[in-house]
Amino acid sequence: MQFSSLYPVHLTTCLLIFILNLFSFTFSDPRIGESGLFCGLNRPPPNTSYIPLFVKEMEKISALVTDNNWGHYAMNQTRISIYALAQCYQDLSHTDCLLCYAASRTRLPRCLPAVSARIYLDGCFLRYDDYNFFNESTDPIRDTFNCSSSAGVATAEEAASFGKRVRELVDNVSTAAAMGGGYAVRDLNGVYGLAQCWKTLSKQGCKECLAKASRNVKGCLPSREGRGLNAGCYLRYSTQKFYTDRPQNGSSSSGASKTGKTVAIASSVTAFCMISAFAAYALYARFKKTKQERRNLGRISSTYNKSNLNFKYETLERATNYFDPKTKIGQGGAGSVHRGTLPDGKVIAVKRLFFNTRQWVDEFFNEVNLISGIQHKNLVKLLGCSIEGPESLLVYEFVPNMSLDQYLFDKKEVKVVLSWKERFQIIAGIAEGIAFLHGGAEIRIVHRDIKSSNVLLDENLTPKIADFGLARHFADDKTHLSTGIAGTLGYMAPEYLVKGQLTEKADVYSFGVLVLEIVCGRKNNAFVEESVSLLQTVWQFYKSDKLAEKVDPSLEGEFPAIEASNVLKIGLLCTQASASSRPSMDEVVEMLTDSNGQVPEPNQPPFINSSVLAPSSTGSYSSTSSLLRNAFNKFEASYTSTESSSLQGSRSHELRD
Repeated sequence: MQFSSLYPVHLTTCLLIFILNLFSFTFSDPRIGESGLFCGLNRPPPNTSYIPLFVKEMEKISALVTDNNWGHYAMNQTRISIYALAQCYQDLSHTDCLLCYAASRTRLPRCLPAVSARIYLDGCFLRYDDYNFFNESTDPIRDTFNCSSSAGVATAEEAASFGKRVRELVDNVSTAAAMGGGYAVRDLNGVYGLAQCWKTLSKQGCKECLAKASRNVKGCLPSREGRGLNAGCYLRYSTQKFYTDRPQNGSSSSGASKTGKTVAIASSVTAFCMISAFAAYALYARFKKTKQERRNLGRISSTYNKSNLNFKYETLERATNYFDPKTKIGQGGAGSVHRGTLPDGKVIAVKRLFFNTRQWVDEFFNEVNLISGIQHKNLVKLLGCSIEGPESLLVYEFVPNMSLDQYLFDKKEVKVVLSWKERFQIIAGIAEGIAFLHGGAEIRIVHRDIKSSNVLLDENLTPKIADFGLARHFADDKTHLSTGIAGTLGYMAPEYLVKGQLTEKADVYSFGVLVLEIVCGRKNNAFVEESVSLLQTVWQFYKSDKLAEKVDPSLEGEFPAIEASNVLKIGLLCTQASASSRPSMDEVVEMLTDSNGQVPEPNQPPFINSSVLAPSSTGSYSSTSSLLRNAFNKFEASYTSTESSSLQGSRSHELRD
C-alpha cells in the first residue's frame, strides 16, 4: 500500500518546493523514469510504530539530499533499525536531482510495510533496509538488469558492429568510473554510457560492482538500451544521449552571457512569484485533502480490525501461486483479478489494487465498508481483504462463469447463446440486486457503474453485481448527492452526467440501458462518432409497434413476443429523460415478476446519437449536445478494459472522480 500521500507536508518538503520554484527555469531533465522497484519480504516486528519512524527518518535523508545531492542515514532502536541511502547520478543539476529524489521518495513507500526496498530511477537511487548495506557492492539475489525491447540494428553485419561498440563503451565507462571517483560518462560512435557507484562504496567495491553490471548489460545486445541495477552501482548504455553534460567553468564571462543572466534572473523572479502562489494554494488544498484521507484510512482500519475480514498477504500470495500470470482471470484499470485456492480448498477471487493517489483510499473504503456486511444472492460477496502487503487486496467469492458482456458481445470467443429464459432471469436478478442496494440493506447505496462487464454469472447463470469502487451511500434525509462525475459513458443518466446530481435514478437509467443491451444483443454506442444509439433504434421500433423485431436475432425467434416487448418497454421507461419519470427499482422488479401487471407507456429516451435531448417548453425535444460537451470538458475519458473479464475485447469510456 502507498502511504506516502497520507502524511502531511513536512518542513523539508516545503523547502524542496521553494527551491524547485526558485530554479525551475533552469532544469532540463530529471530522468524520473523507473528502471526497477524491489520490495523486501520481511515485515516489522508486531506492536511497533514502524511507518511513523520511517517517515521521520526519511525526512532526514531528504535534508541531506537537499544539501549534497546524496546522503545516508542510520537509526537503531531496540526492535527497529532503519538504514537509508539516496543518491543522484552526478550529471544531474541540483534542481533535477531534487525532482528525481522527490519522485523516488513518492514511489518507494509502495513497498511499505516491508522493512526493505530499493528503487532505481534513471537519474537517482533510493534504498532503505534493516541492516547496514552501505558497503554492499553486489547482491546475488536482487542484482538485475533490464533491456529495451527494440533492437539497435537491422542486419547481422550491423549487429556485429553495434555489439563491438557497446562492449567497448561499457568497458571504457566502467573502468573510468571505477578509477575516477565512482562516476563517468562516455560516448562512442553513436552509443552513450553512464556508470555510477554509490558514494559509500570503496574503490574496490565500485570496481567489483561495475564489473558485474558490465557483464550483465552486455547480455542485452542487440537491444538498443540496457541497464545494470546492482546493490552498489548503476550502469546504462543507450543509442540516445540521455545524460547531461556538466557545465564548464568560465563559460559566461561575455557581455551576452551577462545579458542572459539578467534575463534569466528576471524570468526566475516572475516564475517564482507565479509558481509560489500556485504552490501555496496547492499546499492548502493538499492539507485539507490529507486530513480526510487520514480519517478514511482510520475508518478502513477500524472496519478491518473489528471484523473477520483479515487475510494475511502471504496466505493470498500462496493461494494465487504468488500471483502467477496463469491465475489471472481479469484485468482492469484499477488492477488485476486472480483465481486462488485457500489451504482448506476453497476457491476465491483476489482483486489486486494498484493506486498512486488518494483514489485507492476512496475505492478501497467503499469496497470494504459498503458491502462487507451485505449479503444478497445477486451481489458478489466480499470475503475479506489484506492491507498489510505491497498492494491492497480484496477477496471475493469465486464466480466461475465469465462476465455478462462476454456472453453478449464477444461472439468470437464465447459460442454460447443465452436463451430468452436465461436472459429474462439475468435481467430480473440484476433488478433485484439493485433494488436491494437502494432500499433492502441497512444503508441506501447507489452503485454508479451498472454495466454488463460489472455483472458476473455463476455456474447457474445467476447474475451477481460486482465492483463497488465507485458506489456512494445516502443518508436517510438526503434526496440526492452532488458529486464528481464517475462511471461509464453510455450508461450514465443525463442529469448526473451534466449536473453531477446523483440519485438512485442514475442506477435505474444504467439498468435500463443494460436491459436493452441484453434483449437486443447489441452495445449502446451512443458516444461513438456517427453511430446510431441503441436507445434511438429501440424507440423507433417501439413507435412502429414492432418491438419484438428488435430482439437479438441469434435467438432465431425462440422467445415470447409479448414478454420480450414488455421487457424492452421497461428498458425504455428506465431511460427516460426526466429522473422523476423513471420507475424505482422496486417498481421494476414488480413489473418483471407480475405477469398480469401493465407496463406504462414510456416517453422518448434522452440520448439521440451523441446529443442530450431535453424537454422544451413546448413539449418537443431540443438538442443540448453543447451542454454535454461542456460537461465532458470537466473530466478526461480513458479507455480501460473490463475488470471482470480476462479478455480485452470489450472496452468502454470509463470516468473517475
